[in-house]
Amino acid sequence: MFSVCLCACFQEAPKTAHLEAVKGIFQYIKGTMHLGLCYPKGTGTKTVVYADSDHAGDYVDRKSTSGICTFVGCCLTSWFSKKQTALTISTTEAEYVSARKACQQALWMKQALIDYNIQLDDVQIMCDNKGAINLSKNPMQHSHTKHIEIRHHFLRNNVQKGHISIEKVSSVDNIADILTKPLKRESFNYLCLGLGMMEHIS
Repeated sequence: MFSVCLCACFQEAPKTAHLEAVKGIFQYIKGTMHLGLCYPKGTGTKTVVYADSDHAGDYVDRKSTSGICTFVGCCLTSWFSKKQTALTISTTEAEYVSARKACQQALWMKQALIDYNIQLDDVQIMCDNKGAINLSKNPMQHSHTKHIEIRHHFLRNNVQKGHISIEKVSSVDNIADILTKPLKRESFNYLCLGLGMMEHIS
């Protein structure tokens, strides 16, 4: 997903390097055609949202990319990778913005499940940045976080109200990592398993 979005930015005036990157994407697709998402029965309704960000990963405008993966039970139900609209000056800020987007997704999923008479106490957001987690739980304003826009504190407000909880996940196990940056083959394959991707059974 990350590579496709990156190449799409250059479709108006592509260079040879972009063509080579697209060929690599096609090779990847060919190598994963036998994989699909698995949705087993009876996995429950525990909802977990993984959030990740690459800080200033776009080499052109230095904006960060947010990646969000939402699971109900152990089943991937929604995901997205999107460039953040504002520049962030730290990894903590970029991750905090991603966690805020994950909070919006979590609350939307919580409301959607209410429509099916399924009540969730709270939804877990998994984040791999301790600074962003601390910022979401601590109302103290520090000098290096005063500039963060008020709209991002929507996350902190919902943590304090108990609508969501935010927990630490290791960078290795953060499934949303697959949506924010290119990965080595081993990490990529590991995260594909985490997404629930399995071989089709004929």
